[in-house]
Amino acid sequence: MELNQYINEAFPGLVIKPSLYWQWKSSIHFNLAMELSPFKDGIDKLNPQYFKETYEKAILYFNELFSDDDEIFLVTNYYHHKKQRISRHKLKVYAHYIKNKDIKFRLQQKICPYVFEEEEAKDYRTSQFSLLCRKRDIRYPLLLEAICNQDFPPLKPNLRHRDSVYSPNVFFINASKDIIFFIYDDRGCEVIAKDFETIRPLYEKYTEWVEGHRQEEQYKEI
Repeated sequence: MELNQYINEAFPGLVIKPSLYWQWKSSIHFNLAMELSPFKDGIDKLNPQYFKETYEKAILYFNELFSDDDEIFLVTNYYHHKKQRISRHKLKVYAHYIKNKDIKFRLQQKICPYVFEEEEAKDYRTSQFSLLCRKRDIRYPLLLEAICNQDFPPLKPNLRHRDSVYSPNVFFINASKDIIFFIYDDRGCEVIAKDFETIRPLYEKYTEWVEGHRQEEQYKEI
């Protein structure tokens, strides 16, 4: 199974990029750390409790959405200048956070249009990598921490890439349940599904952590 074929069948018209919430009706926007600040005593010191809660929430959502036997597309968007080449062998996501070395030969790469400012599109592009794997193949607690740490370079692990315009975006696509999970940074994450009933239990269980412009009545109508 290839990523493009899967997306065209399960999520027709969807572009794998930030703000999935706005592209798909069956979607939820969750907070990761509520009522806490990443900084303690001003902006000179990071708040360990904030990051602890962020990591715990990210892992909690992931475990709710992904079971051991689910097929997962681990998709990473790298944003870089057109003159730069991104080597798949040096990608942190797959080099550091995939346990099973035998499946790395499945890693696929394609070049996509730049997904941010249009005026930069002529100079930049997106290298999109995808790997079909299972939950047990991913060091997901560490990978989720690295994603949450992306805007705080002193924190490790971290996904920042010196050749990337922005930090890479990582998308976890559950091909068995037709769910996509995306943590955009330490503040929150997006969950979309082909059928909202698939993620309704998650919404009802963690309603107090939901943030977004959709009201509860709108979710009931989906």
